[in-house]
Amino acid sequence: MPVVTGDAVRFAELPGRLSADPLAGDLRDAAHDASASVRVVRIAPGSPRTPHRHPRSAEVTWIAEGEGIAWEDGTRTPVAAGDLILLPAGVPHATLPGPSGLVLVCFFPDPDLATNTEELDAPLLTWTPPP
Repeated sequence: MPVVTGDAVRFAELPGRLSADPLAGDLRDAAHDASASVRVVRIAPGSPRTPHRHPRSAEVTWIAEGEGIAWEDGTRTPVAAGDLILLPAGVPHATLPGPSGLVLVCFFPDPDLATNTEELDAPLLTWTPPP
């Protein structure tokens, strides 16, 4: 059974976040499964975000650490560690970090997230405390 150890996960800078693909390259080949992709995302406290969307697939995001706001096409919903966010395909969204930042684990039923992510030309979004 293939296992990805934490020290093997490499993060790259994306707009407003750090993102890693634990299933990239050799592991995907070893698993013989190209039906899904996973991202581990770290967002620093107070980092402004622009929305993005995934035109070909839904997204399921588990909040591993922290608290913040899930922004979906103009609607803001408070989220915290342990919560699961379900996003339909094509919907503009962003996860906005609260004062402690966020760590997310994002699952996609599409193997090629690089061509299934569209960063949107939209105003920056920031976290504000819920009322």
